[in-house]
Amino acid sequence: MTHPDPIDEIARAVLYEGYVLWPYRRSAVKNRQRWTFGGVFPPGWTDDGHPDDPSHMQTQCLVIGPDDATLEIEIRFLHVVERHVTQRTAARLEPVDELTVDGQRHLSWEEATERWVAELPLSLAELRERRQLKIDVPSGQALELLGPGGTAGALLRGWGELTGEIVLKAEPLTSQLHRVTVRIVNTTPWKGAERADALRHSLVSTHTVLRAAGAEFVSLTDPPAALEPFAGTCENDGTWPALVGPVGSNDIVLSSPILLEDHPRIAPESPGDLFDGGEIDELLILNILSLTDEERQEARASDPRTRELIERCEGLTPQQLMQLHGRSDLRAMGER
Repeated sequence: MTHPDPIDEIARAVLYEGYVLWPYRRSAVKNRQRWTFGGVFPPGWTDDGHPDDPSHMQTQCLVIGPDDATLEIEIRFLHVVERHVTQRTAARLEPVDELTVDGQRHLSWEEATERWVAELPLSLAELRERRQLKIDVPSGQALELLGPGGTAGALLRGWGELTGEIVLKAEPLTSQLHRVTVRIVNTTPWKGAERADALRHSLVSTHTVLRAAGAEFVSLTDPPAALEPFAGTCENDGTWPALVGPVGSNDIVLSSPILLEDHPRIAPESPGDLFDGGEIDELLILNILSLTDEERQEARASDPRTRELIERCEGLTPQQLMQLHGRSDLRAMGER
């Protein structure tokens, strides 16, 4: 039996924190403003009187190693997708708010798709020269047919253009110590007046993973006394780097908009994504199981990931529920 990569599990928990908030339904008031963590917005929105919705995110951390040590950088984020339900008529596909096909209800709403940009390992010597990666996602659409051959209708998913750049640099502070910068900038040429539309051209729940080979990262939460002055020079904007992996390891950093202590872990009793890692799993699951049949139907129809969550919770045994007593999904988590 293969086990999930614990680092990937933590990164995924961060990626989907707040993705759909309990009670997990489109009609819930709290779900009318989603995508609240780790947003990197188009500059046209940020500069138009919305400084709290920044168009950049910056990670800086310290790494100890020789010039030939290497770093691998990966940026992960969500891209908001509009989902429109259409019904087949004699003439064409007509937009509707909802449609039930073969007993499954479909609602028009928003969901998200995962995107990432990765850079192959680069040496610290190479990173002394400023490197720049491009983010280039053209707008697009995808059609999912409902019913045999689309006879009932279709789901039309659409997403907006997204462009940006990732700037990488390693600055030598001593012969073995470097300050590494990863700066993410949204450059999408968007103009508008609605935050909801700006979000469709934003990097959402953005986080950075750095992996070192032949080098080690320094904890910024608890740096060695001799390195505290250097740690104090690191400027992190909208994110915070934490060591991840087993306690004692220092070759991987996760920089997240959710404030993590070093070496966080997923509670082994957790049954899967609940989109709220700081809450008590048992409480969330009991709340889900207390929903009426109608509420569960709406939750299933609101989002495909929520449908999986509902079905996973319904399948838990009493023994599995007892094991969750007092446990949260992602330990040592808080909001930045």
